[in-house]
Amino acid sequence: MTNEDDGEIDDESPRSTARRALIVSGAGVAALGGLAYWGLRGHGAKSAAAAQKGGELVVAFDGTSSSRFGFDPHNSGFAPHNRIIRSIYDNLTVLLPDQTIGPWLAQSWEISPDRTRYDFTLRPGVRFHDGTAFDAAAVKANFDRLVDKSNTLYSRQSLGPYASSQVLAPNRLRVILSEPYEPLLRNLSMTKLAIVSPAAVKKYGKVFAQNPVGTGPFRFAGLTQGTEIGLERNPDYQWSPSTAAHNGPALLDRLTFKNVPEEATRVAVLQSGQALAADLIPPQNILALKADPNFQLLEKELLETNYSLGLNVAKAPWDDEDIRLAVRLSLDIDEIVKVIYLGTLPRAWSPLSPSMFGSAEKELTGSWKSDPVRAREILTQKGWIPGPDGVRVKDGKRLTISFIDTQGNREKRLDVVQLVRRQLAASGIDLNIDSEPGGSYAAKITANDFDMAGGASFHADPDILRTAYTPSVRSALTGNKVVDPEIIAWLAAGAREADLTRRAEFYRKAQRKIIAKTYAIPIYILIYNFAVSRRVHGVTIDAHGFPEFHGASISS
Repeated sequence: MTNEDDGEIDDESPRSTARRALIVSGAGVAALGGLAYWGLRGHGAKSAAAAQKGGELVVAFDGTSSSRFGFDPHNSGFAPHNRIIRSIYDNLTVLLPDQTIGPWLAQSWEISPDRTRYDFTLRPGVRFHDGTAFDAAAVKANFDRLVDKSNTLYSRQSLGPYASSQVLAPNRLRVILSEPYEPLLRNLSMTKLAIVSPAAVKKYGKVFAQNPVGTGPFRFAGLTQGTEIGLERNPDYQWSPSTAAHNGPALLDRLTFKNVPEEATRVAVLQSGQALAADLIPPQNILALKADPNFQLLEKELLETNYSLGLNVAKAPWDDEDIRLAVRLSLDIDEIVKVIYLGTLPRAWSPLSPSMFGSAEKELTGSWKSDPVRAREILTQKGWIPGPDGVRVKDGKRLTISFIDTQGNREKRLDVVQLVRRQLAASGIDLNIDSEPGGSYAAKITANDFDMAGGASFHADPDILRTAYTPSVRSALTGNKVVDPEIIAWLAAGAREADLTRRAEFYRKAQRKIIAKTYAIPIYILIYNFAVSRRVHGVTIDAHGFPEFHGASISS
């Protein structure tokens, strides 16, 4: 489905027996416990000298050019902006195509026998865009910023049980955990844990997100509110990961991201040449674009929790498992995905995207089917009787679902909900869409003033389920209100477990129960797509599912 191998990890690998610490240097490589530790690196065969340098690549993207979300990687769960963040910042580790871990700003690391201490050796000579040095003190400042409770940072939970860190030398940092946390190295490859300039954070304070400073191949050049985001080449860049095509500065002079939320307009500006690249091409245009010799379409499954609908289990009547089941049985998700995405996206069966380690997608496929007759029987048995207009009523209350939303029709999500509404109506369930701006959305979620929410969260590790289903660590702004001690215990065990086979099974158990109890209703698997003119070369999509422009160039 993509230009790259999705590389699902084999749970039966002998790597799962690893228990000892590893020290890596030079060109050595050891892959144990599902983690790869690399020394010296090599790049792809394409030479930077062979590609044309200079120019501006204009990208029409489905997002927003807004300071509201900003470009602080530690505080942005907004996928469109993280696709831009990828070019501004670098990470300590890189997720390789087979989902093992390689070095990036961290050259190597040693893990203690009890797996609670990580000693990182950092790459020398790296500098932030503001000229300050990347070193152990800077990494410590990043980690301490993330866990500082005076900051309300979205990415905090991705560091797991981080306790402290110690600067051992200018290029050596010791990270201490309060307990083993197997997702750490994989999480360190995510944009959510990219390394920011501590000096810039201090200088800009609360407006750092509008003045981002990293070490990446492109540096922030400005934002025109609601219109575009500009990046320019970092001329000093010499520290790309092993997955990059070359190790020097980017070939392009500039990257400009134009905010084009309307699907038809996004395709039109691409075809007219006003933009030479565009993302999230709508289903109705994909086949034609693939057949057009003037364009190339890159596709990659985004590693994430699949977009799902979740009923508010902390509010009646959705706290009743049978009522939640009736809602699910009322839905024909195959039809929804077929009608909305025209066969361009697969229907989802599990909470985790299928390429992610620990996904239960394969075993849950076909595990239930639409049954509106049974749904109506359940509702009648529960005392919900059809009223004069067909909407069921009990004790004078109509069976109504208030679906809360704040991101609009991104990825055609509201189109999905409209079909959900139509199918639920056949069972006597009324659904209304409550579209709210960010502030009031957050207020309603926190106040429990909603019935259903939808969402997905990009992540490199199944530990994302722990941050969603563990009340002590999840954000108060999530629509997930599930409290299930068994799931909490499985996910905690999965985060500590080093054996790959056992670790994967903890996550699969959790996913099976999430579906069995209708804690979530998965809808679709996102295959991120990125269309480029044939004049554009070297754009890739990384293992996470985000576009990369370090090797991009434009021919005359």
